[in-house]
Amino acid sequence: MDVGLKRELEEKVRAGERLTREDGIALYESDDLAWLGGLAHEVRTRKNGDVVHFNVNRHLNMTNVCTASCAYCSFQRKPGEKDAYTMRIEEAVRLANAMRGESLTELHIVNGLHPTLPWRYYPRSLKALKEALPEVSLKAFTATEIHHFETISGLTASEILDELIEAGLESLTGGGAEIFDWEVRQHIVDHRTHWEDWSRIHRLAHEKGLKTPCTMLYGHIEEPRHRVDHVLRLRELQDETGGFQVFIPLRYQHDFVDMQDGKVRNRLQARTTMATGAEALKTFAVSRLLFDNVPHVKVFWVMHGVQTAQLALQHGADDMDGSVVEYKITHDADNYGTPNKLGREDLLDLIRDAGFRPVERNTRYEIIREYPGPDADRRETPQPMRL
Repeated sequence: MDVGLKRELEEKVRAGERLTREDGIALYESDDLAWLGGLAHEVRTRKNGDVVHFNVNRHLNMTNVCTASCAYCSFQRKPGEKDAYTMRIEEAVRLANAMRGESLTELHIVNGLHPTLPWRYYPRSLKALKEALPEVSLKAFTATEIHHFETISGLTASEILDELIEAGLESLTGGGAEIFDWEVRQHIVDHRTHWEDWSRIHRLAHEKGLKTPCTMLYGHIEEPRHRVDHVLRLRELQDETGGFQVFIPLRYQHDFVDMQDGKVRNRLQARTTMATGAEALKTFAVSRLLFDNVPHVKVFWVMHGVQTAQLALQHGADDMDGSVVEYKITHDADNYGTPNKLGREDLLDLIRDAGFRPVERNTRYEIIREYPGPDADRRETPQPMRL
């Protein structure tokens, strides 16, 4: 990137001027990660100061049986496969009750698109979980699942959301987005929920007062221009609804663990390499700079590894999710010992070690508790990137 363009982009960012599609592509083409990260850190600090948000959550996947066979997915199983499972509602409640330690505040529920489970299973599950854990927020179902519920129930998405909200739903999840551009999507997705229906369902959720996350799966066969297009679609929808609380870049994973039965379900990995740490940090930085109307950017440490997650906090991210114990969708983020569990104290240590002040939040980003930051009197204490 030439000096003139770099100065022009700096001036636009510091003036709060919205970046264009061409600006986003130019940022991805820059090989000056320190400059890019510093610019994103300015925006992140302007919006969120020295705070890193986190929450105490657990993941619950009630079934891995799925009609789809998405090219990147190792989670799905077909009916009758040896390790296919579907929980009875009583079993899901029992598992959720076992997760409630450490003052759990959120249960994150995502499932396969089960071909025969009746629609009523889903609101009944939420109602039973909410009765068992009234203090825990239920963040449940992707837009893809809601679209599937329309098919199996004959109800509209609006009616489905009303029933789920009545049963205890407090937020959708952000999944099912992957990359919206059809040039890429037709090669990676094996379900029928694309941008038109994904955006329709989140728009409806926002109209009903739900706040939701939005996501992007990056680092597979897409190009930077597809990432920019993805973010700009979400940015335009956010202009309309204001309902997105957080953007979550999700790093595409190779199948390190889920091939235990000898079957490699991830059909992309033979022709892809996972994004490097530098590419991940660039993606966080560019996303933060383009997404001027979404308050938070989250790094999901399970999919990036702990060290890259800490560095992402210096490249635009202000949220480190979460205290996951077992995440079945992907397991080992980098195949180099990423833990399955980080408790509250672990997250506090990691955030302080990166030089930030931890703040515990709930699903709606309401503050539960603020914690002391790094000890400023210790010379070796890390500090956030200086502006």
